[in-house]
Amino acid sequence: MSETGASYAAAGVDIEAGDRAVELMKEWVKKTRRPEVLGGIGGFAGLFDASALKRYQRPLLASATDGVGTKVDLARRMGVYDTIGHDLVGMVMDDIVVCGAEPLFMTDYICVGKVHPERVAAVVKGIAEGCVLAGCALVGGETAEHPGLLGPDDFDVAGAGTGVVEADRLLGAERIRTGDVVIAMASSGLHSNGYSLVRHVVFDRAGWTLDREVPEFGRTLGEELLEPTRIYSLDCLALTRTTEVHAFSHITGGGLAANLARVVPDGLHAVVDRSTWTPGAVFGLVGAAGRVERGELEKTLNMGVGMMAVVPQESVDVALTTLADRGLDAWVAGEITERGERPTGAGMVGDYAS
Repeated sequence: MSETGASYAAAGVDIEAGDRAVELMKEWVKKTRRPEVLGGIGGFAGLFDASALKRYQRPLLASATDGVGTKVDLARRMGVYDTIGHDLVGMVMDDIVVCGAEPLFMTDYICVGKVHPERVAAVVKGIAEGCVLAGCALVGGETAEHPGLLGPDDFDVAGAGTGVVEADRLLGAERIRTGDVVIAMASSGLHSNGYSLVRHVVFDRAGWTLDREVPEFGRTLGEELLEPTRIYSLDCLALTRTTEVHAFSHITGGGLAANLARVVPDGLHAVVDRSTWTPGAVFGLVGAAGRVERGELEKTLNMGVGMMAVVPQESVDVALTTLADRGLDAWVAGEITERGERPTGAGMVGDYAS
């Protein structure tokens, strides 16, 4: 009895399904097109016309790469694949805009145990929608099938992006001065950090299911946990056009303290007034259900703030008006002081960064 020869398909890789996924995603990728993009998807590399950078005196390219962590497990469990892409774009492009850079283009990497063309296309749809919100193009990507390493329904996503900023417009710690004001921008929820803790609390500790109706949320647990990351790129760029900005801080892993500290120069101190906002219900629920100490919550989750801007005092009113006009909830949350100095205003109850 002869033995059938080995094949890629027999090993678990379906090339035809991959091709079908590419066809399904093309319409979404087209929606992200910028004038500088050449060609379409399907080539070996995405092309971006760098001659567009000639208008810069000294263009600095900014790049970042990231994923969305274990939040993909919730998308898989719920069978919802068209929002996780927003998270990916937010994690990558909002890191890029922190230095004042305009997002230009992005590539993605989707790894699956088995290619389900409609699922892959739904993921790319979300990435494309996120790119539109960030103002960047999706110039290419890769879908990899890893049978034997991942289960048939398992997947992960990652991405890399590039932006550009004029050298003399670069934002960061060197611009920050004593008396600058810290403006907080509201998050849409948990965003894409801390989900290992969140999943441990709601599944292992509380024993809840994703279809559990939670009155505090006005929707199911799964719907709340899968809420897409807010993308701030165009909001931040709008601020840089309308008023003076010294720095941004993207609040991701490490929470407010660790991320704000990254843009505060030596010798200065950022003091944030916790009483200026109330974190959303999901943060209190995670804390209560898991008996998580406040300090642990603050260093793991964003606590209701997804981005911070540090601006001079005279820029505050314009900054708040600009963000309000864009439909983004923002408020004065603190100030920059000399190290060891504490504000005299009431309500300054603790430090988030030093």
